[in-house]
Amino acid sequence: PGNPEGTCQRRGHTGKCPKQEHVFDLVCSILCYFPHELYTFQDLLFCFSVIDVSSGDPHKNGIKPLSFIRQVLAVCLYPELLKEEGLSLDVRLRTQMLLKACDGGSVGSYTASSGLPHVRQSIADFISRRDAGVSSCAEHVFISTGSQVALKLLASGEGEAQTGVLTPIPCPHTLPTLMDIYGVKLVPYQLKEELDWAVDVHELHQVLTTARRHCQPRSIYISNPGNPTGHVQDRKSIEEVIQFAAAEGLLLLVDEVFQDCVYGQDREFISYKKVLFEMDKQYSETVQLISFHSLSSACIGECGLRAGYMETVNLDPEVLHFIDTLLCTDINTPVTGQLALDVMVNPPKPGDLSYDTYTQEILLSQATLSHNAQRAWEFLNGLPGMSCQPAMGGIYLYPRLHLPPEIIEQYKHSKTAILTFADVYGSTPGQKRRVPKDEVFSRKSHKTIVFHFESC
Repeated sequence: PGNPEGTCQRRGHTGKCPKQEHVFDLVCSILCYFPHELYTFQDLLFCFSVIDVSSGDPHKNGIKPLSFIRQVLAVCLYPELLKEEGLSLDVRLRTQMLLKACDGGSVGSYTASSGLPHVRQSIADFISRRDAGVSSCAEHVFISTGSQVALKLLASGEGEAQTGVLTPIPCPHTLPTLMDIYGVKLVPYQLKEELDWAVDVHELHQVLTTARRHCQPRSIYISNPGNPTGHVQDRKSIEEVIQFAAAEGLLLLVDEVFQDCVYGQDREFISYKKVLFEMDKQYSETVQLISFHSLSSACIGECGLRAGYMETVNLDPEVLHFIDTLLCTDINTPVTGQLALDVMVNPPKPGDLSYDTYTQEILLSQATLSHNAQRAWEFLNGLPGMSCQPAMGGIYLYPRLHLPPEIIEQYKHSKTAILTFADVYGSTPGQKRRVPKDEVFSRKSHKTIVFHFESC
């Protein structure tokens, strides 16, 4: 803007913008607009690199694996280690129990399509403890390689008969792609940023009414704690969503993978199932719910082991049979991941030799994530042209980038720009995702400062 020849007037660069690099073309346009100078264009070239802060991979970014999980897996993979005298008794006993649950006593055996019965029972017991005694049945628990496998259950259809899923915006970045693959229509509803990313039931009704003109909405997707917003729903908000789903006959798909990572003041994780079963029978006995949890969650962080589970509530027995049949068409969840799931939901107990170490490692991971969330929030809000709501849980922050209207308009009319500021699912205009890290936080924040000040 204000520079019709398209040249960059910044100190140290007076020639044409490098058209062969479309990324730099857009960056140069931004630099030409802002008069503020802190670094030369050569500095920008030096620091311009892609910083991966969106993968949500804790181990990649410095969170240490939990000793007990790795010890149990090591012995399961090589049972000869049971002969080692230095092996803790609880590691030895857990390994023997898990190997006994495997066909042939080996992790190399196939498992049932829905997962090892022993692990499914451990998950059901965990859910009952978590929800203060609300009953959970192992037959309603299905182990899979990903927490969003339930999308496969939704009949796709075409045109006005296509299945629609009410989906929060922002949402997990892989969700739109998966819906497209499975032939499901994404029906977006906007979370309220100014209200700490709250779910607005009034908007849900409006969105649903509009969507029914061009598809068949059959479910609503919820992320709690929020991915990528970090919001944590309270009981009242959960009840409102359940009542909405009941009134409209929608299946609840609830992503709860960050349930072990809530650090917001006066916030706690409450599962949708617990709230549902504490409501009147008109809800607790009729509302259909599928909830997800994952081994990739914040404090465990075993993303590479590829294991998670879903629990179904109030689904017809024929549907449960269909789920089991559908899972048969996929490769079984890796056995090592299933065994790690067992440890996640049934960790060492007080009195076990590994209890103190396990507890300390979990608390350290939680403290690190909480500390980094606060640091990242302060850092982002301290940058000119940025604002960010505080995160209450999870591993992401979701800041707003306040771009001048001229820049946004130029982006909309650009045919070469490949940097996307607005038109992607999971974003609203002027926003990008950020994830706080631990040991690498300072280095990445410094690079962000350099790049940000070059741009503004």
